[in-house]
Amino acid sequence: MSTATITAQDINKLRQATGAGMMDCRKALTETNGDFEGAIDWLRKQGQKVAAKRSDREAKEGVVVARTTFDNKVGIVLTISCETDFVSKNADFVAFATSIADAAIANNAKSAEEVNEVTVNGAKVSDMINDKLASIGEKIGVSRFERIEAPYVASYIHGANRMGVLVGLNKEAPEAGKDIAMQIAAMNPLAVDPSSIPATTVERERAIVTEQIASDPKMAGKPAEMIAKIAEGKLNAFFKENTLGAQLFVKDSSKSVTEYLKSVDSELKVLDFKRVALG
Repeated sequence: MSTATITAQDINKLRQATGAGMMDCRKALTETNGDFEGAIDWLRKQGQKVAAKRSDREAKEGVVVARTTFDNKVGIVLTISCETDFVSKNADFVAFATSIADAAIANNAKSAEEVNEVTVNGAKVSDMINDKLASIGEKIGVSRFERIEAPYVASYIHGANRMGVLVGLNKEAPEAGKDIAMQIAAMNPLAVDPSSIPATTVERERAIVTEQIASDPKMAGKPAEMIAKIAEGKLNAFFKENTLGAQLFVKDSSKSVTEYLKSVDSELKVLDFKRVALG
C-alpha cells in the first residue's frame, strides 16, 4: 500500500488502538505499507508505549453476563451486543441478556452458535434476537461467548455489566476465586503463566525488545550475546507484568498472585480464566 492509499480512517483506527500521535501513526502505516499489525510493532520498536492490544475487547455497547452452574463446575460469560449505550443501560435489555445467559448455562451451551439454538420460554434465542432487533431498531446479537469447565469456577461482573470474568480453579475456594476474578478484571493479564502465552506472541515480543535495544545508540558495537541477554531480561519483565501468577496481588502488593494462592491453600492453582469487556 502506498502513502496515497493510507486514509484518515486508517490513521484514526491506529490512533484509537495505540494512543500514538497522528503523525506517528501516519509514518508507521507508511513504513509498513499499511499493515496494521506491522504498524503497531513499528511504533513499539521506536520505543513508543502504545496501548495494549487485547482480544477481550470487542463490542462497544451491550451487556456482559456471567453465570455458573449450581455446582460451580462450569461457567460461561457472554456479550449481547447492541449499538448504543441508551439500549445497553435499559433494564429490559439487561433482563433480556440475562435470560439468554440463564438459558445458555441451563442447557450447557458450548458456543455462540449453540446459544442461538437454545430456547427461552419456548422461543429460540435467534428468533428472540430478531424480534428484539425489530422492536428497538438496532443490530444486536451474541457477539462473544466464553466457557470454562473446572473443579471450581468463580464468576465476577464489573461496572454495570460492562465486564465479566470467569476463573477456573483446581479446587473449591469461593473467596479466593472472587479475589482472583477481581485481580483479572483490574490487571488484565494475558495468560495464567508464561507457558500459557502463545509462542508467536512471545517471539513477536522478543523481536520488538531486541530491535529496541539494538537501535539504542548506547548499545552501538555491543556483542549480539549481550543484546540477547538484555532482551531476555526485558522479556521476563513482560511476563511478570502480563501473566497472572507473577502479578502483584492487588489486595496485598507484598505478595504475588501465586503467593496469595499458596497462602490460602498450598495446592490451590488457577487453571484458566476468561475476561470479556466492552469498549
